[in-house]
Amino acid sequence: MSTPNDIPHRLYLTIGRLSRALRQAGAPGPGHGAISAMATLAAQGELRLGDLALKEGVAAATMSRIVASLVEAGYVTREPDPVDRRAWLAAITDEGRRVLGDVQSVRIRELCTRIERLPDDRRAALEAALPALEALLDEEQPQP
Repeated sequence: MSTPNDIPHRLYLTIGRLSRALRQAGAPGPGHGAISAMATLAAQGELRLGDLALKEGVAAATMSRIVASLVEAGYVTREPDPVDRRAWLAAITDEGRRVLGDVQSVRIRELCTRIERLPDDRRAALEAALPALEALLDEEQPQP
């Protein structure tokens, strides 16, 4: 029998392992940090490097290296910010969107395969748990 304290530990390990398994599915491509940055740029549009680093939860220097590699690969553009010439704006390119879509498709197909192998009761439990999992990402969670 598990205790309430086991839930965070089990959830942490399970999400981490599932995430790693999905990242390993399919052809090699940009790393996890690069894919995450590209997904943020695709969703949010053009961002200053500092804002992108903040959204991704990494240091500005780390994001600068990630963006530099994405620029070199042709997946992202980096232009001076017209409002503040000391800052840079990053934007995903059409090729970046294509690569991001390919990577996400492979990972989602892998996840679908895994979900389809579950018995009906486990699939239903997973579906029922989604709102709670999504709430864990909500920064404005109601406090007890």
